[in-house]
Amino acid sequence: MKPEANLTVADIGEQGLLAKLKAFCPSSIVGDDAAVLNFSGDHSLVISTDVLVDGVHFSDGIAKPDVYTTSPEDVGWRAVAANLSDLAAMGASPWGITVGLTLPGDLAVTWVERLYQGLSECLRQYETVLWGGDIARSSVITLSITAVGKVSPQAVIRRQDARVGDVILATGEHGASRAGLELLLHPERQQELSPVDAQKLIRTHQHPQPRLDVPPLLQKILPEFRVGGMDSSDGLADAILQICRASGVGAKISRESLPIPDELLKWLSPEQALNWTLYGGEDFELVLTLPRQFAESLREQLGNSARIIGEITKETDVKLSDFDLDLSQGFQHFSNSLKNQRSRRV
Repeated sequence: MKPEANLTVADIGEQGLLAKLKAFCPSSIVGDDAAVLNFSGDHSLVISTDVLVDGVHFSDGIAKPDVYTTSPEDVGWRAVAANLSDLAAMGASPWGITVGLTLPGDLAVTWVERLYQGLSECLRQYETVLWGGDIARSSVITLSITAVGKVSPQAVIRRQDARVGDVILATGEHGASRAGLELLLHPERQQELSPVDAQKLIRTHQHPQPRLDVPPLLQKILPEFRVGGMDSSDGLADAILQICRASGVGAKISRESLPIPDELLKWLSPEQALNWTLYGGEDFELVLTLPRQFAESLREQLGNSARIIGEITKETDVKLSDFDLDLSQGFQHFSNSLKNQRSRRV
């Protein structure tokens, strides 16, 4: 084992680095998808920041000329959607964003304009405002967005609020974004699906839809609001693990109830479809824990876009049906392991 003074970021991984950095923040604020700041009696501010790097989070053919998966418009849309998803994961409604952008000097102005067209399209759909930001010169395109939302203090969703006996509800499907990335990286594989199925998966990857429709429904359903949860941007399995760790509980997941897209079941082996559903990431759905009767009510209102996939247990391990589920396979930035080469590294 290396001496601590010689450890690199890759040695300790994303979660290890975050654990060290949390020591510099108030413990009451860090640990969720976004920070909640008490502002007034009626509302709290919710603030989230996300960074996208060319060649890591998106590939537009600039950093990696042989890889093209994302147009400038899609980069803008995905950047906004990722931040709005963090707000939804906290139960908040969006208010506005600021943008930090670093660019090479030889980048075409039209690329930047197209980027902001994608940003604006997503903002308009979710009635959110661009407040401004900053631009600097760099050899690599990076896009950093800070999103601000509002939430009633009684309606905040936190990872630490899962309770034994709660069920786990996941919105949407999982694995579709990873499948869409595969089709973009290997266009010849699109012939393995129908054109409709292929385009649906690609669209899911390029234009994710943050689940801002869910918090208002939750506030109507629960008379006393106490919901655990987060978004699934780093994978369904990772979300379940993070919730369980924060709440000091475990989970039992039903393999038969997992939200595997039909397109994956028709296309891939059962093992591959399961892997992408659990670990693919960037589906930007919500994973929530709440009492069964309220989960059933929410599921009925959301229809086919939500399902109950398991329950919270007092044991601290997480199991898939009758098999142990190793949630340590969730994605982490900086790791050199092959298991982490998924859709954030494109």
